[in-house]
Amino acid sequence: MNAQHLKNTFKKLFNAEPILVRSPGRINIIGEHTDYNGGFVMPAAIDKAIYVAISKREDDDIHLFSESYQQFDISSVKDLKKSENSWANYILGVADQLKERGYKLGGFNFYIDGDVPLGAGLSSSAAVECATGFALDQLFSLSVPKMDIALIAQKAEQTFAGVNCGIMDQFASVFGKKDHAIMLDCRSMEYSYIPLKLDGYKLLLLNTNVKHALADSAYNKRRAQCEQGVAWVKEHYANVNTLRDVDLNMLEAYVKPMDIDVYNKCRFVVEEIARLLSAAEQLENGNLQGLGKLMIETHEGLSKEYEVSCKELDFLVDAVKPLDEVLGARMMGGGFGGCTINIVKEEKIADLIEELASKYLLEFGLKLDAYTVQTDNGTSLYN
Repeated sequence: MNAQHLKNTFKKLFNAEPILVRSPGRINIIGEHTDYNGGFVMPAAIDKAIYVAISKREDDDIHLFSESYQQFDISSVKDLKKSENSWANYILGVADQLKERGYKLGGFNFYIDGDVPLGAGLSSSAAVECATGFALDQLFSLSVPKMDIALIAQKAEQTFAGVNCGIMDQFASVFGKKDHAIMLDCRSMEYSYIPLKLDGYKLLLLNTNVKHALADSAYNKRRAQCEQGVAWVKEHYANVNTLRDVDLNMLEAYVKPMDIDVYNKCRFVVEEIARLLSAAEQLENGNLQGLGKLMIETHEGLSKEYEVSCKELDFLVDAVKPLDEVLGARMMGGGFGGCTINIVKEEKIADLIEELASKYLLEFGLKLDAYTVQTDNGTSLYN
């Protein structure tokens, strides 16, 4: 995305000189469905991002323009409420949260574009929110701490977009660091950077181009099952508050006799938290093979125990598992569609995509989209 092109487009629309901000999408290396269970996650910001241009206005109006929707949205800082245009709510929700916290905003012009593939599970919405928070912070000299930008973005998604999301996506977008993954403790919000050296390998995302209707209801059901498991263990261990505090023996003793399905769901989460800690160790030692094995185990668990995969995702993982050039593969995100994440030998990527695309088309009558991504830095000014 060319900075000069962004500036020129903005000037044509608003006849003003803008501040430019870039905020990246994210992947999650390992640690799925652990965030709302008080566990760890391991996201990384990527080199696909949302770009915004912003300038002050003389009045209290908010004039937004979306490049992908080719649409204006006009409202006022004085009277912030949800828009009919769903894309605008990710931006207005952030302005609303800043006002809630006592920050003073004036009117502004705002242009948004980006190259994060929509609907692929790469958190384009979090990137929009974080870009907005950072842009408004810069424009009105608000001095909002970085952690608050992530928290404001999360709250905006919950209130204006109506998605009960965890903190991982927004956190990764703000705090990303090139050549590193982030080890984030979702309970304490403490984090550290882990080197992600992919010598000779690349991260390949394969997009199923499906989103099954089950996704939202299944997500809520899984959350409820995890909470039920915790409640049963808590009757015997008062200090247990989330599955992070639970071990396999506790599940065996107090959850399995009550409900085998709840037991399986809880067991996956407890094992996934352990897998993530092991994955961090493998990366610290530069052992990509070790990480790859853990990713395959995670997929097995998500598919068979947590039951949030689907036949398209399983097909893509099963197709690459036997291949020497692929170190690891798994579904990424909430499930029932979206992408698989794969660690693939660089020189084999083009052939692999070609072969898989034709098999996938034959099997499901669907186009397979593929993106190679690299880790990148978090939200920043762009010039």
